[in-house]
Amino acid sequence: MTNTRSSGNVFADLGFENPEEELAKAKLVSALSDVIEQTGLTQARVAALLGIDQPTVSKLLRGRTEGFTSDRLMRLLNLLGQDVDISVRPKRAQEGHINVSLARIL
Repeated sequence: MTNTRSSGNVFADLGFENPEEELAKAKLVSALSDVIEQTGLTQARVAALLGIDQPTVSKLLRGRTEGFTSDRLMRLLNLLGQDVDISVRPKRAQEGHINVSLARIL
């Protein structure tokens, strides 16, 4: 068995069509999960706060982001009392990248 070095983005390694966007969405969902865990909210309560149903909250927390854009995930974080900051800077490599940095939640 041979080992393959990761590119740093599992979605790129797996051949996803928009790996940078997928990684950004995964990080935003991770932030949502952290907020929910730290606040002790139930999925039902989170669903009511976010205006979505509980099964959708469950799917999101399991990484199922179909139907959710990064923008929508950021708005959900806002509804849970979180600020989301976006920064733009010159690219460091030949190709530009999207990065989501998670600060300490709450």
